[in-house]
Amino acid sequence: MFDIWRDERGEVGLAGRLDASQADRARDVFAEVEASCRVDFSGLEYISSAGLGVLLETQRRLGDAGHGLVLTGLSKHITDLFRVAGFDAIFEIE
Repeated sequence: MFDIWRDERGEVGLAGRLDASQADRARDVFAEVEASCRVDFSGLEYISSAGLGVLLETQRRLGDAGHGLVLTGLSKHITDLFRVAGFDAIFEIE
């Protein structure tokens, strides 16, 4: 199961498993992000390469306008994945 939402501040929340079957749904939500944005990973259990691709697409689009994603609440497993993939150099991770 996967859930994604934007709160009243415009921040994005993720929960469950973001895999290829949910990438289009995530892409639709991230397409609405037009400025720097916090993304709460505290409920995310798993992210596939397709999910990573959605985040990378969004980061590149926002970066072209001088903005970016700030990732928060990453589990140790997902933090390790981001480090191995080199994404810790691309995203601000808190």
